[in-house]
Amino acid sequence: MPSDAKKKREQKKKEAAKKGKKPQAATNGDVTNGAENVEDANGEEENEGMFLGGFYINQIDELTLAAKHRSVAGVLASHPESRDVHLDRMTIRFHGAELLVDSRLELNCGRRYGLIGLNGCGKSTLLAALAHKELPIPDHIDTFLLRREMPPSDKTALECVMEVDTERIRLEREAEVLGSKDDHESHDRLMDVYERLEEMDSVQAERRAAYILNGLGFTRKMQGTAVKHFSGGWRMRIALARALFIKPALLLLDEPTNHLDLNACVWLEDELKTYKRILVVISHSQDFLNGVCTNIIHMNKKLLKVYGGNYDSYIQTRWELEENQMKKYRWEQDQIAHMKNYIARFGHGSAKLARQAQSKEKTLKKMVDGGLAEKVTADKTLSFYFPSCGTLPPPVIMVQHVSFRYNDQSAYIYKDLDFGVDLDTRVALVGPNGAGKSTLLKLIVGELIPTDGLIRRHSHLKIGRYHQHLHEILDMSMSALDWMMMKFPEIKEREEMRKIIGRFGLSGQQQIVPMRSLSDGQRCRVIFAWLSWQSPHLLLLDEPTNHLDIETIDALADAINEFEGGMILVSHDFRLISQVTDEIWICANEKITKFEGDIFKYKHKLVKIVKEENERLLETKK
Repeated sequence: MPSDAKKKREQKKKEAAKKGKKPQAATNGDVTNGAENVEDANGEEENEGMFLGGFYINQIDELTLAAKHRSVAGVLASHPESRDVHLDRMTIRFHGAELLVDSRLELNCGRRYGLIGLNGCGKSTLLAALAHKELPIPDHIDTFLLRREMPPSDKTALECVMEVDTERIRLEREAEVLGSKDDHESHDRLMDVYERLEEMDSVQAERRAAYILNGLGFTRKMQGTAVKHFSGGWRMRIALARALFIKPALLLLDEPTNHLDLNACVWLEDELKTYKRILVVISHSQDFLNGVCTNIIHMNKKLLKVYGGNYDSYIQTRWELEENQMKKYRWEQDQIAHMKNYIARFGHGSAKLARQAQSKEKTLKKMVDGGLAEKVTADKTLSFYFPSCGTLPPPVIMVQHVSFRYNDQSAYIYKDLDFGVDLDTRVALVGPNGAGKSTLLKLIVGELIPTDGLIRRHSHLKIGRYHQHLHEILDMSMSALDWMMMKFPEIKEREEMRKIIGRFGLSGQQQIVPMRSLSDGQRCRVIFAWLSWQSPHLLLLDEPTNHLDIETIDALADAINEFEGGMILVSHDFRLISQVTDEIWICANEKITKFEGDIFKYKHKLVKIVKEENERLLETKK
């Protein structure tokens, strides 16, 4: 940004702050708002990048395609110039199915909302409708929806994060418009616009972008690497870094911790818990929701209900409300039963008793017309199941003096590993991305061959390995039922297969519609059904919680705990690790080290490391 423009903006900001209102600003012709395409310095229309029509998205084609199948209605209930977004009478249909009906959503600036609900209830669809501005969101509220990774290109990771010319021009023009207004809402918006412009200043932008990328695990060399050379998981981190750099008025994150290691999860939690605008995040991690959120939005029974506090507060508040509701329900039902019995007995008795019966009949009608408390129904629970695998004499796997690297030119990932795995092994592998957690699982299963050393496996050992790319084996044109029948031809009866799939939370129509119509979480359940029915002795689970809701993760944890075989887990979900593992193994510096303590003690260690690193980077900036 030119230095004279910066000085002019700083002067206007000082005057506005001193007077408590906006300075008058002359405009050069028409000023575009957040809902219009803007022109760059050369007068050419700017359509490149991730900013489009006042919102930022990854993979525009995907959102546009999905939008064709959405029917959305709602009314803006907040002030059009406010930084808050209040929506009334919201209704969302997707492929004809009602996801929300006549619901209300209040998003207030400075609040951080965790959006929770069962898989398939429509959480991602709601975020897409908000991002696409299918709901009446004011033009000045720019949004960023993070769902997919940054597309491959020749630009470096740092360049992709810093590309904000379109947004800077939009904000400068918005500041000019706001400068001519005197109301309180415009003044608040103007001060926020000035703050965002300062953060995009060329002097600070590169440092901020590098700071964010560093927190998400990018070394200095990686920051200067072309995006096309990164895997999908790393490109997802670049997209997340861009979202954090832009700091939109409404930031929408759909499972942002997927593809992150525990180190990056801890850093992201620390970064988001101070987000000053509006944040709505879908996450399956209770620990993450506890650390970030000021409110929880529960999407259930086609309605949205907002609770104050983090996830633990939501659980406590919901329990208390449901307890009181059940007490009221039981009292009302007792009163109704008593009055109905009295009316039946004395309605045709003496005149005095008949009058009393009529009075009770009126009281009963008044109660019913006024609305009765509903009986509390628990959320639909799942019960995952891993069949009995039998026993194998130990050791089932022996790793003897194993070293590994991918080729002669690459560095060693492991050197001289020596350990055993039995059917009572319950281990979590932790460590930064690139330390070799997934590589170790591939070595154990035999997908990779050790460079040196030997891995011995029991001759009857069956291994079930879950990883993030298993979804690629699904035929999206087939139904879950037909696909499973194809995978297990020995099962002849469709009803028997229906029961197998039903154990993993897919029932009715969900079993027979094409899998492209299922949510990501529902497809995960198909994979778990396929995996479990192979009756493995050893489970190797690489990020099994991605796309699963909290209730499904709890069901998975229960199934693992009841499983008779062994398990090695790679996960960024601290709570799942605490539920199912006995040991923590740290993969780092070409070796594996047992951590003395539980996963939350390990998290405390990571938090300390992150704070020290952040302080070091801040000192470097000065």
